[in-house]
Amino acid sequence: MGSDDSGRGSIAFFGTYRPPVPLDIYSCPADPPPSSRKDELHLTDGVSYNQNGRAIPAPALKELLTFLGKKNPALAAECGATPDDAEKGRVAGLVFVSERDKGLETLHVALVRPKGEGGAVKVLSLGDVYGADTFGGSRMEDSGCIAGGFKVGARTVGHSLVYVSTKEPVTRRRTPWTVVYRTNLADGKTERLTPPGQYDVSPAVSPSGKMVAVANFRGNKWTGEIERLNTDIAVMNVDKTAQGGLRRRILIRDGGWPTWGSDNVIFFHRGTGESPTNWAVFRYDIATKETVRVTPEAIDAMTPAAISETRVAVAAIRQKSRQAAMTTPREEAQYRHIEIFDVASPDRPAVQISQKIRPKGDHYNPFVADGGSRIGYHRVRTDDLVIGNNLSAPTKSFDKIHSPHTDVGLFRVSGVFPTISKDGAKLAFVDNEFKAVWLADTQGLRVVYERGSNAVFSTAWNQNPDKDTLYVCVGPSFSAAKPLEIYAISNVSGPSAGRKVQRLTAGNFNNAFPSSNAQGDKFVFRSTRDGGKEKFHKNLYIMEDAEEGEFGQGTVTRLTNGPWTDTHCSWSPKGDWVVFSSTREMPASAPEMAFLDAGYFAVYLVKVSNPTVVVRVVQSSATLAGHVNHPIFSPDMRSIVFASDLAAVSNEPISMPVFLHSVRPYGDILSVDLRDTDDITKNKDIQEFHRITHSRYEYSTPTWTKFATDDPNEQWNMLAVKGSTPFRPACPYMYPDGGEGWHMAGHLTIPKRCC
Repeated sequence: MGSDDSGRGSIAFFGTYRPPVPLDIYSCPADPPPSSRKDELHLTDGVSYNQNGRAIPAPALKELLTFLGKKNPALAAECGATPDDAEKGRVAGLVFVSERDKGLETLHVALVRPKGEGGAVKVLSLGDVYGADTFGGSRMEDSGCIAGGFKVGARTVGHSLVYVSTKEPVTRRRTPWTVVYRTNLADGKTERLTPPGQYDVSPAVSPSGKMVAVANFRGNKWTGEIERLNTDIAVMNVDKTAQGGLRRRILIRDGGWPTWGSDNVIFFHRGTGESPTNWAVFRYDIATKETVRVTPEAIDAMTPAAISETRVAVAAIRQKSRQAAMTTPREEAQYRHIEIFDVASPDRPAVQISQKIRPKGDHYNPFVADGGSRIGYHRVRTDDLVIGNNLSAPTKSFDKIHSPHTDVGLFRVSGVFPTISKDGAKLAFVDNEFKAVWLADTQGLRVVYERGSNAVFSTAWNQNPDKDTLYVCVGPSFSAAKPLEIYAISNVSGPSAGRKVQRLTAGNFNNAFPSSNAQGDKFVFRSTRDGGKEKFHKNLYIMEDAEEGEFGQGTVTRLTNGPWTDTHCSWSPKGDWVVFSSTREMPASAPEMAFLDAGYFAVYLVKVSNPTVVVRVVQSSATLAGHVNHPIFSPDMRSIVFASDLAAVSNEPISMPVFLHSVRPYGDILSVDLRDTDDITKNKDIQEFHRITHSRYEYSTPTWTKFATDDPNEQWNMLAVKGSTPFRPACPYMYPDGGEGWHMAGHLTIPKRCC
């Protein structure tokens, strides 16, 4: 890794609860249901992370392969599938989301040959088929499904791929970027189906191919909900030219994830009750306007996939999980499983699909395959697991991600709170169980500090590389009222015998997020000292002696003062400003304790030499309701990068795993460019922001180094130092007996966030 003279370095970040074990797509027979694991078929090639599959009808696959043969004959020859193969059933098609394209979550097509035809799987990128103008750039794609194939008069409307993409920038804050598009499989022409100013997720096409149903954000906005979105189901025509316009209309209030049982019947899921939310699947008859609950009240059911007018596959959780910690194994009934319900036979037990093959595993987002004879879903690739709670092989700890900025690199780190030394030689992070601090450099990867569970977090290098000092926070990371202390690990990259661990804070306050000045002789941090009777208020302080701390002759100077939360502080490279996130302008009408839960965070700058000068740089929205957190300066001080929900959510969160603490308040990594780096006060309320990541997961805790690298795995040697334990991140999808999900819950009471 070297200094990037032509660029601006690299941003690293952490993907919260993105499973270290890859997801993949499978199917099982529906009638009769599977009896053993031998009945499960693997539908993709096992490369990368794969999820949210939908079957491609043979006529549509034929059109795609015909276009591929004309557009890219070499690729067509390489994949070895012809239009005739599709027509005669020698190859089947699956459109699904994969992360194999520079780490982006985008749509791909799997060409699956039956076992009699060799059983091989070939995966095509839609960008390679239809071009980067449509399927290119920074974006997330989802919910691919096939429309068209119906007659209008004497002609047949060709097939199209209908899908969600976040490729179009949205300037209004805390607004979804999710828009539904239609790409013609025969010629690649693409049009937007979602009207301007509106935002949709979860498209589904009717069996005739004529209509599309979507979950539409009510009021054309996101309310901040992270589990039960406020969406209505809208329907529209597929082809406005052939069908006399889209004729879009709201059909069902308060519903999501639509799926068509026929052109007259829609199944959907809906959150019921208050907190905690219960989930159920319903059936709506368009002709009679009758809505009927399909799934029993005793279970949670979501993400339906209709098989017929009466039969529907759902992901179901039969028993809620309420464990307060992430260390309690669940019972079999607490896993998310695929089941089939029939409204025509309400007294008949549901058909269980995944329980028979992996009872202690979570299965997600069913879809119909092979005309309804099989049900598909995605789950963790259990072939990569071993007994216990770790991966079976050394994991890739860094993923190079496509960056929207040509002069800024981007990579994702498997560990939490990544931090890079000023000289770029060392990277430190915490494992995702908050037990140990890991260091990666040319010597290899090793543990440099270890505590009990949930006891260490927030690593930060001293900005003076000569000091070789790393700061960490020790104590309960998700409890603002409990003591949390800052420690310094000196000589951290040297032999363990010369390593020194020293506590720097005293007084049993909640102290966190240290950041040193450039000289490394001071650091700023946030603390609950002077935080009121309940110690909920947090302000910024400067440790005047970074080596003594507040022991001996060390002293602490207060930097900010007020009944709010100032946190996530970072000292500027020039040393004159501190950037931080704060709830200081939270409205008086906000619910009590909202500064810990609902957000109201914005980014501010405070002048170190004159703390009365405070500049609000990044506002969440006009109401301040939301999260703009973990801000840091770029090394050249031209930009500030942060984690935020400015781009709302990019899919229906209930279709994802729901973890303890996994409430996705931060969302994605974003940045703003400063107007003036000499006079910081001219940077008040910058409106234009840049979305750097596009993901369904929560991305958080960014760090920005002036150094760039094409392969971070080569720069920081991830091979374990001889005699030390390899880094094997705990997987929240795993169970001690080799199954998945041992400390992942179907539903959990969400605690206070750590801020």
